[in-house]
Amino acid sequence: MTVQPSFTLGIEEEFQVIEPYTRELKSHIQEMFAEGEKRLKDEIKREMHDAVIEVGTPICRDVAHARREVTRLRYEICKLARESSLRIAAAGTHPISHWSTVPITAAARYDQIVYDLQMVARANLIFGLHVHVAIEDDETRIQIMNAARYFLPHIFALSVNSPFWCAHNTGWKSYRAKVFERFPRTGLPDYFRSWSEFDEHVKLLIKTNCIDNAKKIWWDVRPHPFFPTLEYRICDVPLRIDETICIAALFQAVTKKLWKLYSRNMSWRTYPRAMINENKARAARFGVDARLIDFGKGMEVPYEALLDELLEFVDDVVDELGSRNEVYYAREIVKHRPGADRQLAVYEERHDLRDVVDFIINETEHGLKF
Repeated sequence: MTVQPSFTLGIEEEFQVIEPYTRELKSHIQEMFAEGEKRLKDEIKREMHDAVIEVGTPICRDVAHARREVTRLRYEICKLARESSLRIAAAGTHPISHWSTVPITAAARYDQIVYDLQMVARANLIFGLHVHVAIEDDETRIQIMNAARYFLPHIFALSVNSPFWCAHNTGWKSYRAKVFERFPRTGLPDYFRSWSEFDEHVKLLIKTNCIDNAKKIWWDVRPHPFFPTLEYRICDVPLRIDETICIAALFQAVTKKLWKLYSRNMSWRTYPRAMINENKARAARFGVDARLIDFGKGMEVPYEALLDELLEFVDDVVDELGSRNEVYYAREIVKHRPGADRQLAVYEERHDLRDVVDFIINETEHGLKF
């Protein structure tokens, strides 16, 4: 039997910096960011566009610990912005601002990405949620990644939070997903028979000057190049802390359940990437209103049928992880609607995207006291 991973968590959220009068994205005030680095050290990071701030938790023992850290970091970043008469917003795209008006952060890494990808890089003004789940053994990590791909659209649908792009209603619940797929080495990963096959893949990309290191592999789930974690990257950053924690708990629970099967020489059936991509596209377009494909039955089913399947699949590990309430909060997200639906509902009231930005800011700060 393989040694049980620790399944510890790390959560990264990418936020928008907003000028509250115009509701447009605002490039960093350098003093603000310097103060943020003083308070939060390496928990705060610049991203490729100047108006993006990422915060990342330390290693969290369990979901309860993760909730405390995510809450603390949202509070600190919102407080920091307020001190500079700005606001923080959590959504996968900004409803109004055009990417061409937002400067690129001055850094050699970003300069190289812009050189390589040109307008594709400059237009990549998007905001995601990344969840790390620790799996210390390399071989175990790649085998669980293979199986976990199937469940990515199920969880992604709960996070959809980017219906607007450059002041247009795109018709997609996650337009962020459509923007990001223009990048190379994104989307669902292929199936890898072993860690060594994955490692050879990375080495060939480096040898042929496709990448300089594995951080430029931006798949929806990837073995992190520097930490012993499986990093889930498919989701939009959600509006509320409760939604972020639910999604992190689901990824952790899926990871542990798949490990439990793997440790007993059992596995969840793996499906072709092309088929899983069909479900991802439906989730991006329709969110929890999607009809997803049940591959076992070979037919379309309502999203909630596959959510029920997912919750039943992980039910025997959620108490071990102490995350039952957080995992089953998925049903509350369906009931009250993911962020994209709530943004669209606000827009329908007055057809004013400034109202949508105000709503996103208020939701981002939900539960925080200043």
